[in-house]
Amino acid sequence: MESPLLDALAERVLVYDGAMGTQIQGAALANRDFTLVPQPHYSQKVREAAERVGDKPLDGCNEILVLTRPDVVENIHGAYLEVGADLIETNTFGATSIVLAEYGISELVYDISLEAARCARRAADRYTTAAKPRFVVGAIGPGTKLVSLGQTTWQELEDTYADGFRGLLEGGSDALLLETLQDLLMVKATIVAAERAMAETGRQVPLFVQVTMEQTGTMLLGSEMAAALNMIEAFPSVKAFGLNCATGPVEMTSHIRFLGQNSTRPLAVQPNAGLPVMEAGQARYKLTPEELAEHHVRFVTEHGVALAGGCCGTTPAHIKAVAEAVGGRSHTADCHWRRVRHLFPGFDFTMKTDDQASALSLVGCSSLYTFQPYEQDNSFLIVGEKTNANGSRAFRDLLAAENWEGLTELARELEGEGSHVLDVCTAYVGRDEKRDMTTLLSYYNRHITVPLMIDSTEVPVVEAALKCLAGKPIVNSINFEDGESRTEKVLGLCRKYGAAVVALTIDEDGMAKSAEKKVEVAERLLARTRAAGLPDHDVFLDCLTFTLGSGDEEFRESAVATLDAIEEIRKRHPGVNTILGVSNVSFGLKPALRQILNSAFLHYAREVGLTSAIVHFSKIRPEHQIEADVWQIASDLVFDRRRYAA
Repeated sequence: MESPLLDALAERVLVYDGAMGTQIQGAALANRDFTLVPQPHYSQKVREAAERVGDKPLDGCNEILVLTRPDVVENIHGAYLEVGADLIETNTFGATSIVLAEYGISELVYDISLEAARCARRAADRYTTAAKPRFVVGAIGPGTKLVSLGQTTWQELEDTYADGFRGLLEGGSDALLLETLQDLLMVKATIVAAERAMAETGRQVPLFVQVTMEQTGTMLLGSEMAAALNMIEAFPSVKAFGLNCATGPVEMTSHIRFLGQNSTRPLAVQPNAGLPVMEAGQARYKLTPEELAEHHVRFVTEHGVALAGGCCGTTPAHIKAVAEAVGGRSHTADCHWRRVRHLFPGFDFTMKTDDQASALSLVGCSSLYTFQPYEQDNSFLIVGEKTNANGSRAFRDLLAAENWEGLTELARELEGEGSHVLDVCTAYVGRDEKRDMTTLLSYYNRHITVPLMIDSTEVPVVEAALKCLAGKPIVNSINFEDGESRTEKVLGLCRKYGAAVVALTIDEDGMAKSAEKKVEVAERLLARTRAAGLPDHDVFLDCLTFTLGSGDEEFRESAVATLDAIEEIRKRHPGVNTILGVSNVSFGLKPALRQILNSAFLHYAREVGLTSAIVHFSKIRPEHQIEADVWQIASDLVFDRRRYAA
């Protein structure tokens, strides 16, 4: 992507503008300024809306000013540019159909966005010089409805944000910004919308994302910063990440420190002018320009912030102080991305390679609430298997009864038993898998704190499920049983929606049986995941195993083949995860015997490099809790030691 903005960002700190709403409130505007009167230069759609709304003032709809009083908005942009701002945000914070519907003009998203970008473009171009270019950032806020709470839908969000972003792009924006975001599922939907708008307009520009952390230390719905960052890292189109609004710089410090230590993207920070205090019924912000500038100096020098600005309560005076303090500074902080540049000469810090990201970012998955690292201290990644219609009668019965609360309680029990991730499958003969999956995941997204694994062979089910889950889930699975077509589609979905993937060693000839064949298919799978752009650390290779309880001579050595394949794959590709559905090895045996064999097989699989397993963890027993002679028999079965043969 060619971007003068990113080129400038690579060289120096860039300064955002401050609050738009604060300046509008101080502009002494009258009701007529918020009244949409038909004008000859308006588009047909705007004229029709003006005639329908009549002479009713759209009080509170600041976005309408780009149509009714563009001079006021342009002057506000100019005031920030005059004091040194490098970036100005369009007056489109509420430019979505959801917000504009409150004023009866939901159909004007595109028109308002287009005019807002043109307005900002005119101002930026007036102040641009060769030595100091100015940039327009097309910005949209969170709206007024939360998709994770069922107040709106993914599709409604994607459609309206794509509409707004199209207008912002066609109006000349140099970048797009999603700001003040409160719901990680909404973040994901709007990122997809931005990518869609760029594809539709043929304009590729940087995408910036900023979330809001409340005084509680989390986002509004309870998301921790690690979960937000882990999800963002799955989207290469996001070129900068940070936070804005809700609090002042003091309350943001711990989050900025965390991002400075863990983010692989440039950091953006736009605090409010402190926490508001009520005076005469009005919220007042007390942080002085000098105080805001002092905080930004620390953020830049200690944590590597690259985009500095202000949010609610900040004025041109605040931005003047910030620009004088940090504007144009080179990136000299010993921050995360600076260390990366030192480690990798010639490194473009706006987008890292897979190897760099693997070594330096948060490697794991996440839910709406929490981040879960793939690598567990003194353990393995435990994927609970009982939220699966194929493997749990209790789950299947609850699903048949459509007892969603009961299914949620079952998942909570698995959380309590220590599962790090839950494998969710709703494929059940005679039922609508897609409907069941999306209904269940709407519950799980809100009520289950651990990340989820989407287990389905149907591409439409996988895509529908990905639209239900905040954070970064795992898709289970891909294989080559029907060739490469389905695999390509699923990998495309993983890339589009930000997910990891399980890859099974199955090809057109069926499940790979020998260790050599398993490794061969694994190499082919890795070639496809890499070609699709998935980093190795987001791939889980499943070497599969057959049951040892069938008595079939063909499968007597199947467990050994699986162990050998895992060991070889880990030697060749240490950055790739390995996973097994452990209980398959004991299928057909009695429950007591299954526990012992599963425990032994998992033990030996971990010894050769297994990093994760789909198991009922409460049924796994360590070696010291099983009698030695019983353990020996299980081991003999795993390794096909026929010492008792005649």
